[in-house]
Amino acid sequence: MAGDTAAAPPWLSIVGIGEDGADGLSKAARALVAEAELVFGGARHLALAGDLVRGTSCPWPSPFSEGIAQVVAARGRRVCVLASGDPFLHGVGATLSRHVPASEMRVLPAPSAFSLAAARLGWPLQETAQVSLHGREIGRIRPFLQPGARILVLTSDGEGPAQVAALLSALGFGGTRLTVLEALGGPRARIREARADAFDLSDVDPLNVLALEVRASPAAAVLPLTCGLPDELFAHDGQLTKREIRAMTLAALAPRHGEVLWDVGAGAGSIAIEWLLTHPSLSALAIEQDETRAARIRANAAALGVPDLSLVIGAAPGAYVGLPRPDVVFIGGGGSEPGVLPGALAALKPGGRLVANAVTLETEAVLLDHYARLGGSLTRIAVSRAVPVKGMTGWRPAMPVTQWSYVKPEGDAA
Repeated sequence: MAGDTAAAPPWLSIVGIGEDGADGLSKAARALVAEAELVFGGARHLALAGDLVRGTSCPWPSPFSEGIAQVVAARGRRVCVLASGDPFLHGVGATLSRHVPASEMRVLPAPSAFSLAAARLGWPLQETAQVSLHGREIGRIRPFLQPGARILVLTSDGEGPAQVAALLSALGFGGTRLTVLEALGGPRARIREARADAFDLSDVDPLNVLALEVRASPAAAVLPLTCGLPDELFAHDGQLTKREIRAMTLAALAPRHGEVLWDVGAGAGSIAIEWLLTHPSLSALAIEQDETRAARIRANAAALGVPDLSLVIGAAPGAYVGLPRPDVVFIGGGGSEPGVLPGALAALKPGGRLVANAVTLETEAVLLDHYARLGGSLTRIAVSRAVPVKGMTGWRPAMPVTQWSYVKPEGDAA
């Protein structure tokens, strides 16, 4: 048809390379490397490609972001980026895709470290948790520690397996069998095993994958897969949304993929932490004015495997200024203070959800007023626990909680 033009061929190629180097590349992958004017990669990748690189070798600079900028600046030239295994599994491909449209790239992945490990162990990948701790806190593995689970872990260096083993032992998972798979796919490949509580492997190759077959002791701190973690898992000073109320509150907050939560008056951070544990796509900001409590929130988040919890130290509503607009807001403390609830409603995205809990008459009055004017739903939650009473057992009621839930109308941009 007149006016149609052929799409320009991709200028950027991303080639996954394994420890077997150029010998393990397909004919097409070898051609992309050989024909490139510029070849970017880590020193190890460039060494693995060897004489196949005929253009200019470009080792990644520090900081890494400068290298990405150099790749983007070379648009229109023949550029090849070498990556470990699958570039889109915790690799450079994911980073480049935020700067270069897919139509401008040609990607030829190699087997990932996870695929190589699963193949050696005979573990079906769809039944195996896959976690990257590369450059990240090892505490991130905590939510995956379920009895009987199989986990494949990317570590940062040769010290990673020992560090994971120490964490497992401290949490009551010392009986877990660890398999360290080193430099898979190449001549230096090695596989060794040890129990977490008897880990004594030395000289571990920095390029390793750690396989866990989780075994829990009776005293292990296993995180339940439902909302409402035991209260004793949180360090707190009494300012804690208790387990039963927390479970009902998370149900009312109703997390959805990719949403941002504001936890206002976060206390021990339990709501924000359990929100993040629900799904890895979620994010949360805990807003707390007390610096001691803020430090405790940070420690709780790290201990429970969600160190990405963002902490905002300040009093609402002033602390709202400059924060990303929330999809969901929880107000657990300070709801009676002027501007706290109205400010949160104003910041909430259209269609967003707000849940506020009250245990004092003053905050309850604020919630009743908003319910009368705006609607939503109002719930009274009362919990009683069995306690000893003179050699027998009786019920001790906890303070009742009034909960207001509200969905902001789609057309309301205020």
